Amino acid sequence: MSRRRDGLERRDAILDAALRCFTARGLLATGIEEIRKEAGASPSSVYNLFADRNDIVLGLLTRTFERLFAHIVSRSARPRTAKGLVTAIVDAHLEWVLEHRDEGRFLYQATVLEMTPGASEALQRKKAELLAPVVARLGPFVEAGELPRWPTLVFDVVLLGPSHEACRRLLAGAPLEPEWMRRELPRLAWATIASRRA
Repeated sequence: MSRRRDGLERRDAILDAALRCFTARGLLATGIEEIRKEAGASPSSVYNLFADRNDIVLGLLTRTFERLFAHIVSRSARPRTAKGLVTAIVDAHLEWVLEHRDEGRFLYQATVLEMTPGASEALQRKKAELLAPVVARLGPFVEAGELPRWPTLVFDVVLLGPSHEACRRLLAGAPLEPEWMRRELPRLAWATIASRRA
């Protein structure tokens, strides 16, 4: 257990260093050697945990999704109405990204990069696993006719599409107000759902 914990701590330290490097230098301009130096790690310790730079990017992206979705799952456990659940999911996404801007910026930069088919499939499976509790919370409202019977991907696009775009633009320097985003975008998501049910 101690060796496993040490390995996880070393892995997290390298991922933390990668995030600092990506934030300071940019995702495409950062190489594995810069990450290694930032982490204060030996080459053998880095390559023992990650095959290459792309593997570090995938590891950091996976960890970022784990943290983001854990927050959304936590917030989605409370609401007792369809409207409350929809607005909580959207607001939880906005809240986490606005409070973790370096990770959010990395997430939006990394998800537009081309991945190998195997890495892309692994990431999609992981995202589905992480989102399963949210999908389960939506289920009863779908069965009751309070939410449309959409595939998970459609719910993601409709509920979070505008929020993703607003976060992406804000983190790239657009003059959007976070207060407006958190006030209006959850309402917009629910209005879209409500119009679909009308």
